[in-house]
Amino acid sequence: MSRTKSHIHIVYALFCLLVAATGLFVGCAHTLRYPEAPRGDVTDCYHGTEVPDPFRWLEDPDSAETRAWIDAQVKLAFPWLHETPEREGIKKRLTELWNYEKYGTPFVEGGRYFFSKNDGLQNHSVYYWTDSLDDEPKVLIDPNKLSEDGTVSLGGVSISRDGKYLAYGLSSGGSDWRKWYVREIDTGRDLDDCLEWIKFSGASWNDSSSGFYYSRYEEPEEGEKHQQANYNQKVYFHKINTPQSEDVLVYERPEHKDRTLRARVTDDGEYLIISIGKGTERKNLISYKKLDTPESPVIELIGEFEASFGFVDNNGPVFWFKTDLDAPMSRVIAIDTSRENGKNRRTVIAEQKETLRRVNIVNNTFITSYLKDAHSLVKLFDIHGKLIGEIDLPGLGRASGFGGKRLDKETFYRFSTFDDPGTIYRLDMETGKRSVFRRPKVAFDLDRIVTKQVFYKSKDGTRVPMFIVHLKGLELNSENPTILCGYGGFNISQLPSFSTNTLVWMEMGGVHVMANIRGGGEYGEKWHQAGMKLNKQNCFDDFIAAAEWLIEKGYTSTDKLAIKGGSNGGLLVGACMTQRPDLFGACLPSRGVLDMLRFNRFTIGWAWVSDYGSPEDPEEFEALHAYSPYHNIHPGIVYPATLITTADHDDRVVPGHSFKFTACLQEAQAGDAPILIRIETKAGHGAGTPTTKRIDEAADIFAFLVRVLEM
Repeated sequence: MSRTKSHIHIVYALFCLLVAATGLFVGCAHTLRYPEAPRGDVTDCYHGTEVPDPFRWLEDPDSAETRAWIDAQVKLAFPWLHETPEREGIKKRLTELWNYEKYGTPFVEGGRYFFSKNDGLQNHSVYYWTDSLDDEPKVLIDPNKLSEDGTVSLGGVSISRDGKYLAYGLSSGGSDWRKWYVREIDTGRDLDDCLEWIKFSGASWNDSSSGFYYSRYEEPEEGEKHQQANYNQKVYFHKINTPQSEDVLVYERPEHKDRTLRARVTDDGEYLIISIGKGTERKNLISYKKLDTPESPVIELIGEFEASFGFVDNNGPVFWFKTDLDAPMSRVIAIDTSRENGKNRRTVIAEQKETLRRVNIVNNTFITSYLKDAHSLVKLFDIHGKLIGEIDLPGLGRASGFGGKRLDKETFYRFSTFDDPGTIYRLDMETGKRSVFRRPKVAFDLDRIVTKQVFYKSKDGTRVPMFIVHLKGLELNSENPTILCGYGGFNISQLPSFSTNTLVWMEMGGVHVMANIRGGGEYGEKWHQAGMKLNKQNCFDDFIAAAEWLIEKGYTSTDKLAIKGGSNGGLLVGACMTQRPDLFGACLPSRGVLDMLRFNRFTIGWAWVSDYGSPEDPEEFEALHAYSPYHNIHPGIVYPATLITTADHDDRVVPGHSFKFTACLQEAQAGDAPILIRIETKAGHGAGTPTTKRIDEAADIFAFLVRVLEM
């Protein structure tokens, strides 16, 4: 930049600050008047570095000041979004395409079949049961009848071994907290059982169906259930028809408050397997308890955090685990617990060149789900680990399901792609014959969809896969509105999947792109570690390189390119837009982790230290501070048009992240692009969000893009 231009830029920035100070409007050269957000004088010292936090007061979602700020932001954002002329047509089309039958993958318990179904526009899917697939299914539980506005949702189901009882968890307002209840399946009558303060836990029934094991926390302090850090999870046994106060404590780790505990009864009912984790780290311990006598001790099987061990099944005392121990792409091992406890680890299925993600055993056959360049590959091995075949999948997509017990003769799975809404198959494990259980029909010509997988190079030369989806006839004229999505964290893989929102976007002339950046699990644990802690910048470099590739190849241009991500993907968007504000036309960070110096202080945020690193560690602090979106907003910068989305009581990624980021960005904006925040009420991190709210949010996002990308 020339000296003259630099001087003009500085003067312009000072003018913007002066205008902001006078209260005419914050953000300078646009007509939006942003709500007042006073700067506080809070400053923290991290390892000798002074770090201001001027909007700390917005961390309290229930204070009078924060509520007034939220109300003002709502009054600004929603009218602006809803006055977009195209919005009503977009919402109408979204509603039309959402209106198709959606099925969950069936599973069998106690000789009965269970599955979920949504007629189309129901806020939540309904669970059904039947004794035979030829019979008319009966309603098991309908969450749509639990609240008028759909804000009470089903947060987990578990069927007793005899098929007589349903244990189910309910979430209110999208919270991670669940209340669990018990229902008689034949009568539909609920028992008096009510279990509270359960989070990140299912229910695992004992063999006699007299009760189940679950994990819970202590009751939070008054008024702190959406903010207080969640520590000291414990495993309990609940006997049905008894109060929760009588539940038996089975296992705890009081010396390690950060341990997460998951309990599962083996299919033969003989053992309780307890997986002990430390945050979101992909390493865990394993203990087990024999269930033949109540007094039997909990026995430590794997006592060091050396790798990930996922229990698959057992044959008596022989336990099978999926593990990445000495195998970054993962393998299957057997441990004979009757001999040299935990020290004899025999490989059953060796590490393959593809990434092993899931393992099931049905009809004494290992059904192994692999990832090959970010799409599903399913292999079959016999009980001794010999490869006996593959399941033919109809394209590059996502295969899920394959549940069942070791001696079952059938299983069900779902296959979906960008152009397949999710066909569900029944597989006869004895004959290998596959039949369609359900094939949804969407009011859209799916043959018009083109899916490409490309590979591009990141900043350091790493080869990264990316999916590009659009309708036939696309011209590479650099004028196509494009949404680039990504996640890149916690070993979570992004696979092809169907979305009616994407159909509408493509009808609008848009291109949908998904980049499989580092930090995920697409290529095993090495790929994950290459995007975590001190390597986190690789995620942002990968995503920025994807944007540059799309522009270089003529798919889109800066003015037509939007980036989108949620949760850890919201962090991705926030970091990329503050590092390269010149590269994007619009940014859509949803429920993002945006303050990387305080994320560990709320609810389950402490658990993310295993992936992000800790601000308490000097070296990791430097890395976190260098990319933390909230701390890298600077006055006088022209930022892209931004629509931040969050929920006022998200208790996974607390909304203070989005509130502080919004206030800081609105104050700093030197350009004329709008900075808006869409705050949903009676909603949480996303799970259990009713259909009506999903459609409204999608319509608002597309209306925003229509205006700012000038579509």
